[in-house]
Amino acid sequence: MTSGRWVVLAILVVTAVFAGAQWWFQTRAYYEPIDTADLAVTLPDGATEPLDFAAFSGIDADTSPLRFRACFTVADPAALLARAAPYPEAEPLIAPDWFDCFDAVAIGTALEDGAAQAILSQTEIRPGADRVIALFPDGRAYAWHQWNGSLED
Repeated sequence: MTSGRWVVLAILVVTAVFAGAQWWFQTRAYYEPIDTADLAVTLPDGATEPLDFAAFSGIDADTSPLRFRACFTVADPAALLARAAPYPEAEPLIAPDWFDCFDAVAIGTALEDGAAQAILSQTEIRPGADRVIALFPDGRAYAWHQWNGSLED
């Protein structure tokens, strides 16, 4: 092999290693499964009340306020929707592929089509981020953190 081929091979190997490390850090390194979360619902008057839920599965990370995702069920979604503050600009964020209960594209489509409704769980759960819950009529619910624009000036 000529020296030019060695240089090209070295560049390709370094690029592949870097790409693999980048993928691992983005999808695996910082996320931790969580057993439960303190989920609440914000009422139209701004008060919050604890949310009764079951079948919880969640992930979170300390490295970003937006890495929280959760899947769970609620017993009476219609009653919850009737008393909770709506969240009109909900945009579910993509979860890592291995957290397969949370399909942001399907949740977003359901929100757009009216098959699910978004409510405010908690405002400013972290600076600049709200916790949002998407509720389906069958009791399935999904939560995530979303930028709320309060840090923009």
